[in-house]
Amino acid sequence: MNDEQIRLHFQAIRQRIAKLQQHDVEAWQDIDAALENLYLIYEEMQSRLETAEIVEQGLIQQNQQIGSAYYHYYELFQASPIPYLAIDADGIILEANSAIAQLLEVPQPYLIGKPLILYIAPGDRSSFYLKLDRLPQTQGIQIWQMHLRSRANELFAVELHIDTLKGDSDTIERFAIGIYPLSPTQHQPLAKTVPQSLDGLRVLVVDDEADARDFISAVLELHGIAVKAVASAADALEAIEEFSPDVLVSDIRMPGEDGYTLIRKIRALEALKGGHLRAGAITAYRDEDCQKALSAGFEAHLNKLAEPSQLIEMVSQLARLP
Repeated sequence: MNDEQIRLHFQAIRQRIAKLQQHDVEAWQDIDAALENLYLIYEEMQSRLETAEIVEQGLIQQNQQIGSAYYHYYELFQASPIPYLAIDADGIILEANSAIAQLLEVPQPYLIGKPLILYIAPGDRSSFYLKLDRLPQTQGIQIWQMHLRSRANELFAVELHIDTLKGDSDTIERFAIGIYPLSPTQHQPLAKTVPQSLDGLRVLVVDDEADARDFISAVLELHGIAVKAVASAADALEAIEEFSPDVLVSDIRMPGEDGYTLIRKIRALEALKGGHLRAGAITAYRDEDCQKALSAGFEAHLNKLAEPSQLIEMVSQLARLP
């Protein structure tokens, strides 16, 4: 190998070394940039961790405040002289304070999980179930008069103030009930406000809901009224021919032919054949259906949540019509 070849060889080696050095510099630059990115990520994670700790501390404080408020109001609930309880949609007792336990003469822990119907007087149970079924459709605080029965089988009149409590999804979670015992002057028994007996009166009841038919029939029969109950307008027209009722009590909102259609057909038949069947409408709506029912041919209107005494009073008034 001559000098020129050796020179060229070393020159080539130097060029390779220079390339390697340049490559290493680029590699170290990449490594340095990667480390810088990692450090930035670390700093961001630290910042988020500090923020999370602040949020967590705030949540802990909020939970402590909520817990303190809960126990405060729970103690007020328990210590209230007014009997309170909460039930679910099926009437199962979820909460009860000491005042209601004393009123019913039942140990407070024993009440939880029991059906409230156990402490409703037998004569009011049908009314209670009927009103409970319709409670989700009502608005505002509902006030019912009922008789409760204590552990010692003592009956006493009370006023139930019922409020509907809903959850975040607008679904009903429970019903809160305040119970206010009534004095004899505040509560007028059924027998003192309506005739004891309406013997001989024949009433046709029309309602597509079996519970409503049974309840209305039971209330009427307690006063000596002969009752025939049917589930549809078509059955009612047949029953009029067979049963010859003195008074009709019909639901308005029924599938197929509703109460309006029924009363119009009855009035049309009367125009042809003569006679007049006195009729009262019952509905779950107070104002919406009243005027419409009277215009259609009914002579009276009553809300389904009315007291049994009001039902008897309506039938009694209809029976006295000419």
